[in-house]
Amino acid sequence: MNFSKTGLLAVSLAALFASGCSTSRFSSMDQQPAPLQAAPSGTVTANQLPPPASPGTADPSKFPTAPQDAPQVASLPPDGTAPAGAPDLTASSVAGVWKASVSGQSCQVATPQTKFGAGYRAGPLHCPAPINGIKSWNVSGKQLTLYDENGGTLARLYSSGGEKFDGQTSNGLPISLTRG
Repeated sequence: MNFSKTGLLAVSLAALFASGCSTSRFSSMDQQPAPLQAAPSGTVTANQLPPPASPGTADPSKFPTAPQDAPQVASLPPDGTAPAGAPDLTASSVAGVWKASVSGQSCQVATPQTKFGAGYRAGPLHCPAPINGIKSWNVSGKQLTLYDENGGTLARLYSSGGEKFDGQTSNGLPISLTRG
């Protein structure tokens, strides 16, 4: 008998194909799983919420207070100007990683000198509102300003000596940054 290579290949492939079709390895894939039971559902009720408190009438006893050992933040002059003796700032003096304290809650804020928008990129890490929304920062004279994603001011700070900045958020909360 004289088989050609093409004929031998055709017979081998036919045998391989025929044996593959008869295997039972994939027969379990043809079976449909049993239907799932419906999840129990509860009762939904509707109640009227109390009206929101108008600005300035919120009960301060309903809000958490800073712990007794919270760091004290230097107060700013009421007109928002720099405190007496505050030094002029440069971007390089602000660049780095800072420990932020907002109303007694701590987190970290990175202030690299990576250009972003009208200033430099910023990255908050586990910060409370509104500081969790910091996207950029910039310096002008004696003031460090932290901005949100739309360029809105979140906080203004001034150097209070050494490696520390103190200021306020746009909604009046005290904030401080210390070199982390």
